[in-house]
Amino acid sequence: MSRPLLVLFLTILVNLIGFGIIVPLLPFYATRYGASPFVIGLLFASFSVSQLIAAPLLGEWSDRWGRRPVLILSLIGTAVSFVMLALAGSLTMLFAARIVDGLSGGNITTARAYIADVTTEENRAKAYGFLGAAFGLGFILGPALGGFFSHISYTAPIWVAAIVTVAATLLAWFWLPETVHRANAVSGSPWTALRDLGRRPHFRVLLGVDFIYWMSFAVYQTTFALFGANRFGFDAAKTGYFLSAFGFLGVIVQGALVGPIVKRLGERRTLTMGLLLTAIGWGGSAFTYSLPLFTLLLVPGAMGIGLCNATLSALISHSAGRGEQGRVQGAAGALESVGRAAGPVWGNTALQHFGEGSAYAAAAVLLIGASALVGRYRPPDRDGSSVVRVSGQP
Repeated sequence: MSRPLLVLFLTILVNLIGFGIIVPLLPFYATRYGASPFVIGLLFASFSVSQLIAAPLLGEWSDRWGRRPVLILSLIGTAVSFVMLALAGSLTMLFAARIVDGLSGGNITTARAYIADVTTEENRAKAYGFLGAAFGLGFILGPALGGFFSHISYTAPIWVAAIVTVAATLLAWFWLPETVHRANAVSGSPWTALRDLGRRPHFRVLLGVDFIYWMSFAVYQTTFALFGANRFGFDAAKTGYFLSAFGFLGVIVQGALVGPIVKRLGERRTLTMGLLLTAIGWGGSAFTYSLPLFTLLLVPGAMGIGLCNATLSALISHSAGRGEQGRVQGAAGALESVGRAAGPVWGNTALQHFGEGSAYAAAAVLLIGASALVGRYRPPDRDGSSVVRVSGQP
């Protein structure tokens, strides 16, 4: 791994440890202020709606002024939001904290564009696998720390999250080099990026799959705590420890298996396999009341997520020119934010009114549909322009 990728990996890892602390804790924390499952869904959605507003703009800024300042800005915003969350005395303050985090939340989309800057097409899926491994490690260490410190109080893990995010900010400030040649950046309104990209047939398919996947993932992620509490009696600590095990599987897949699998099958087939494995894991979870079987079903679910995260990002990146990476990743991030906003509201509403398994079952059906949609994807022809062919595809 090159030095820029190593520093980026460590920066995102530390940031996602903070994020991993918050996600399993937030539903229990919000319940203290009288939040229903529907309101908890809105709380998660407020972050994504705010990110929807900000992501295209942050992506374009990263093309224009550099990845490094945008990444640092997003990390500072996250740290501030965690402090607000820890000091919150009402449900309104919880919403305000999540909105601040969402408006500054360009770290993942900027990191994807950064990877596109420093890797070749052949190695990009593997590099995105390392980014996914950082995500997985964050969800090993973060929920485990959240579970451990939740024995002290619900605010103790949040202060820990704020501290580790400050550490990530310092890593990026002192050691992360810049990559963008600002003169080559693509200009134009970020608000028209999705419309412009939708005119390219290959992007229409990829963005459709991207939306379905992230909406389904948001259902799983944001209802997990209440699902476990309602069906298996989980508390905040058990939820954290369980998600740590889930993250461990993701690290193995994204850090060690994505590269060889993509080399053998190509990114498109790997993505299809990932969507189907995830559907098996979540669909099975919807119908089982056995904790050992539920645990077993996390294996295909974790494998599928690991394969989807890396290959979907790589396919989107390969279909964009080098000078528009930030804009494309920002637009994709905005669409993902729509999915992550719809998923929590839908999932938590279904959990409240139709039982905790209903949202997972519907998400599994959508993932099967997304896998069929991948079959319609055809990489763009290489014509010497900035749009490139997906490596490993027939």
